[in-house]
Amino acid sequence: MSLPSLLIIIVLVGVLVRRWQTSSARLPYPPGPEPSLISGNARDLPAEKPWLTYSRWAKQYGSIFHLREYHQHIIVVNSLKDAIALLEKRSRIYSDRPAVTMVDLMGWDFNAGLIRYGDKWRRHRRLFQENFRKGASVNYRPLQTREIHNLLQKLLLTPDNFMLHYRTVAAAILMATMYDHDISEINLERFVTVAEQAVSKMGDAFLPGAAAVNTFPFLQHLPSWFPGTGFRALAEGCKVYTDEMQNVPFEFVKDRMASGAAISALTATLLERNNARGGSTEAEADIKAITATALTKPFNPDEQEARTLKTVSALGTFFYAMLVNSDAQRKAQEEIDTVVGTNRLPDYDDRPTLPYIEAIYREVMRWRPVTPLSISHATSEEDIYNGYYIPKGSVVMPNVWAMAHDESIYQQPDLFRPERFIDENGQVNDDDLILSFGFGRRMCPGRHMAEATVWLTIVTVLSTFDITKAKDEDGNEIPVDDDYSDSVISHKLPFQCSITPRSAAARDLILEANTTNDS
Repeated sequence: MSLPSLLIIIVLVGVLVRRWQTSSARLPYPPGPEPSLISGNARDLPAEKPWLTYSRWAKQYGSIFHLREYHQHIIVVNSLKDAIALLEKRSRIYSDRPAVTMVDLMGWDFNAGLIRYGDKWRRHRRLFQENFRKGASVNYRPLQTREIHNLLQKLLLTPDNFMLHYRTVAAAILMATMYDHDISEINLERFVTVAEQAVSKMGDAFLPGAAAVNTFPFLQHLPSWFPGTGFRALAEGCKVYTDEMQNVPFEFVKDRMASGAAISALTATLLERNNARGGSTEAEADIKAITATALTKPFNPDEQEARTLKTVSALGTFFYAMLVNSDAQRKAQEEIDTVVGTNRLPDYDDRPTLPYIEAIYREVMRWRPVTPLSISHATSEEDIYNGYYIPKGSVVMPNVWAMAHDESIYQQPDLFRPERFIDENGQVNDDDLILSFGFGRRMCPGRHMAEATVWLTIVTVLSTFDITKAKDEDGNEIPVDDDYSDSVISHKLPFQCSITPRSAAARDLILEANTTNDS
């Protein structure tokens, strides 16, 4: 028997003894699949699109159920009612994050959404709140408008590359906000690729069952030649990307500041403020971390939609939804033409007068959630809920997909129907909860800026372009499937469509807007 196997057995025996000693003195766990004695439900954990399996299990075991992966307890929350009861109303003990060894090994420990609940998290959270609260987010609107108008021009000139264009618009907005409009010197497309690779690799190691070292952290101290230490290569490969994300743009700003160049960006503002206070090393590290977090935010509901990759996911769903729901597209364009007219592009001031556009935004966020399985919370104390025992240190997984497709709330949830958010008076109803923004104290502080980016992209694209199915060389429509990536952030997989200006007047508005931006 190898040394790692012997160590694992010793740990498991200790866990089983403790469980046996306390089992008679507590209430039952929530129901769930029957666990085996040692590994629990480790073999039951789904390897692909776990949110779908958990949704099926919720119908069998109830809206909240229990799993065990070796010694780790997992609570899966599938209903909005339970999520609010636990993550909102009991946020004092449900705001921690699980201790995931691979987070540190892969270099993701800078990310505010993955930091354990404590002083460091509070410092990062305070910086986010100060700079991305609702009032402060309004200051970023001119920059957002400029970049979204640039997106329109790119769609006009090279519509076949629409996926590349919407992938980079969110990054352009946030890179300019955080690091300066001249950040293009770094190569924006390269940065987006780096971020996506880092997130993809992290997704391979973050979910329960994905890496043995998360279950048995002592494995990280074993030499690389020991069996079962293949996680090292994955971690080292990811750390190359996370280091680049943090350091390259941050050092760009510092170098520009040292040269005396004027920089209008949040990173420079925060660094200047820190220097004026004496130049704290801890504060500078926090600044570097929160600016990188704002750009990538791969998992955390803390900053959910202010993040680049999640905005990319939402915009991909928008283009796809309009492609396969021509009636919704037509109704949206009719509303824009009636309210805004055809002589100008819509702007943020039009938002209260465009209820159907608002409904499309909400349906995009509900229909295909950007994080169908939200990043797990963890309990900092034991708890009792509905007569069930939830141990301290339990991983609590909000199944956003199940909540967004709850038939008791959303009739025919698999259909894309913006009308579900419109009341009998033709106004947007009160259901404005965007589940992807998270819950409780880990809710996204950047949601105001984020939703503004997605909303303005939706309304300006619909005001100027028709989105229809592409045709092959024989004139036949090219079919589009419903495939999404199986990752922490779920993206619509590549598809083809035809994007054409709605009219000559729309084309002129696009060119005119970009001329104004350049002047």
